[in-house]
Amino acid sequence: MAIDNIENINEAPERESMEFDVLIVGGGPAGLSAAIRLKQLAAEKGAELSVCLIDKGVEIGAHILSGAVIDPHALDELLPDWQQKVTAPLTAVTQDRFLWLKENKFNQLPLSLLPSSLKNNGNLIGSLGQISAALAVEAEALGVDVFAGFAATEVLFDDAGSVIGVTTGDMGLDKAGSPTAMYQAGMNLVAKMTFFAEGCRGQLGKQLIERFDLAANSGKQTYGLGIKEIWQIPKEQHQPGVVIHSVGWPLDNHTYGGGFAYHYGEDLVAVGLVVGLNYENPYLSPFEEFQRLKTHPAFSGFLSGGKRISYGARSMVAGGLAALPELSFPGGALIGDDAGFLNAARIKGTHCAVKSGSLAAEALFGSLHHETVDYSRFKSLFRQLFEDSWLYQELYQTRNFKPYMKKGLVIGSMLFGAEQLLLKGKSPWTLKLKQADHENIKEASKFQPIIYPKPDGVLTFDKASSVFLSNTNHEEDQPCHLKLADITVPIQINLAKYAAPETRYCPAGVYEVLGEINQEKLQINAQNCLHCKACDIKDPLQNITWTAPQGGEGPIYQGM
Repeated sequence: MAIDNIENINEAPERESMEFDVLIVGGGPAGLSAAIRLKQLAAEKGAELSVCLIDKGVEIGAHILSGAVIDPHALDELLPDWQQKVTAPLTAVTQDRFLWLKENKFNQLPLSLLPSSLKNNGNLIGSLGQISAALAVEAEALGVDVFAGFAATEVLFDDAGSVIGVTTGDMGLDKAGSPTAMYQAGMNLVAKMTFFAEGCRGQLGKQLIERFDLAANSGKQTYGLGIKEIWQIPKEQHQPGVVIHSVGWPLDNHTYGGGFAYHYGEDLVAVGLVVGLNYENPYLSPFEEFQRLKTHPAFSGFLSGGKRISYGARSMVAGGLAALPELSFPGGALIGDDAGFLNAARIKGTHCAVKSGSLAAEALFGSLHHETVDYSRFKSLFRQLFEDSWLYQELYQTRNFKPYMKKGLVIGSMLFGAEQLLLKGKSPWTLKLKQADHENIKEASKFQPIIYPKPDGVLTFDKASSVFLSNTNHEEDQPCHLKLADITVPIQINLAKYAAPETRYCPAGVYEVLGEINQEKLQINAQNCLHCKACDIKDPLQNITWTAPQGGEGPIYQGM
């Protein structure tokens, strides 16, 4: 199907172009659900609709990491038999435990005091990466062109400024950006409508929000860094279906975050810690705090004697409804975590991502007119469908969660709990965050350094051995995908004022300060990058920009 006004996309004459009706960037639950729903609707109407989905991972699911306790509601709507299509273990939740930790002891909160958002009756524990792989098979069976190993690195626009697709990254460049013997130019993928489903802090989504001023009426977005391991534990210590969440130690009252442990499958436990990236203390290391968490009796009791088999980390968007940008712009839309569809109060986002992708597909199908897309119709219909959906109602009910938690663990929990239990989330006010996460970090002179214990290699580990378990790989002879706007900032400002926080907030040891005093330099070990994007979010001066490396590179998560 021909697209008008594409003259400007061929600045690199050697690039080939492919055209589709719909292009989807990202092979997570949002992108795959949108693709599946589009094909379902086309089949119902007897219409022809070409849909292409690309993902930067070497295979679908390779870059997907989530807890994951999954609310199956949205997937049940999309594919009633989806559970039969997933070969990986799915374990029904049997019990919730919510713990308030103090060092070496804890209190278990009565379930009667927990808001409904923290209860998991009817939910499932499993691997979101494996679920995504199964959804990709379903999408291909419906006729979606699914291409893994292709990283979208640039948005294409027509003369009027509308989005008309993306360019995939060049491959085979050396560190200086010059073509090698393995050079392969990226392609221009052109479409009537492009859905961006890159996940949290998407490279292109971030650019589109700025270009179209999509967040003009929203509160500041906020994020958490989730660090996760999978353990195989002794059978007698395994409690299938038990879901544990914790707050408190090892984090202080002023730092948002909490631990989790999900027992599922054949003697597997997913254990992890989420740390809000709006923390103040530059000496804090989320990775080291997670290692400490595992030594607490509430966690070590079932991990002892077990074996760590996988590791990973990624950022999660957490601002909720008040931080959602406008969802659409000429020629495209943001879906899933690229927009911010995650319910931090429930510690869940999969069902939100799936539903957002389905709604976008329905809005697009309702906006087609004589083989063209009525953008004005799409914009209004997408917004209407969202506001009429259970997704909007759920996000509205918990919309004040993050602003409350900004007041500290104790006060924030009391305020949110009261709003949920007494007002059922129907308070007459909507609170918005006024500071971005990087603006919250304070100068190192206001804090004492945190001395973390050395890893024991049994319960606690270092970053190098952890990254090894993530199967992360990047070709070293290529341009660094972690871009510094100003190469002097890491030493002259970050080190001098903030004690080089990038060496601690990165969970993969990507950033190191080397050299003697007054001769320091920042070394970037880009080959270790887990694509968590914490650096893009937390850098004090926003001097670091995460960009996609060559397609197919990064972690290859197994069962995460």
